[in-house]
Amino acid sequence: MADWNASLYLRFEAERTRPSHDLLARVPLASPKRIVDLGCGPGNSTAVLVERYPRAAIEGMDSSPAMIDKARKTLPGVPFQVADLESYRPSSSSSSSDTGDPSSTVDLFFSNAVFQWLPASQRIPILQSLITSQSTGGVFAMQVPDNMDEPSHVAMRETAMAGPWRQKLEAANPVRDPVPSPRELYEALHPLCERLDIWQTSYQHILADHQAVVEWVKSTGLRPFLDPLDEEEQKAFLHAYLGRLREAYLPLGDGKIMLTFPRLFLVAIRK
Repeated sequence: MADWNASLYLRFEAERTRPSHDLLARVPLASPKRIVDLGCGPGNSTAVLVERYPRAAIEGMDSSPAMIDKARKTLPGVPFQVADLESYRPSSSSSSSDTGDPSSTVDLFFSNAVFQWLPASQRIPILQSLITSQSTGGVFAMQVPDNMDEPSHVAMRETAMAGPWRQKLEAANPVRDPVPSPRELYEALHPLCERLDIWQTSYQHILADHQAVVEWVKSTGLRPFLDPLDEEEQKAFLHAYLGRLREAYLPLGDGKIMLTFPRLFLVAIRK
């Protein structure tokens, strides 16, 4: 895929950052020494960590150079690096803290809306590898969208299969696999953990209109569908997609749209 658009992503910064606050509220650490924000994006989740743990050595990593560039400008005192989560190892990260040891164990791995982008076969092995790298009492906190069955994403798949771009998109295979279920996460991680806290939350985002729904997903879930298309195909796809959204989402009494957004949360404490 093409690189991320940080400005487009941050149009809904408050809504996208809220799950970070909700996830961090369930992290049972008073004063972690080292924290890594996995897939930190433009730094909005990292800022939440800095506010909660101002004395910790906090690092951020993301595979998007554009996102890392934005994060560095937003939080110049935090070390950020471009890295791929599939090959990332905590010992390769760096810290600007005078007291933090960059090769030391990570007390808190924090991941806000990242693991859904990994190949399905890699998600749980990477979780297991990162948790195994932690010392007893270390915490892995993760949140992922669980919205593949929501109208916004069903409409993407329907639009992809109903237009002249079908063959091109079938070759690109833009559809993400569902995230692991709570049962799958428990079975895979409980041998490594003394406690697992797994829950689901559905947010009800009130957006201005159907076009706002398009703008929301253009920077995330819609990217794999748009990137393989040329400019004219993208315009036609978005027009067709908007039409399906208008059928799927009944406006509220004031004309606004309620976008239901389910998310899956995990807080794992290392044995």
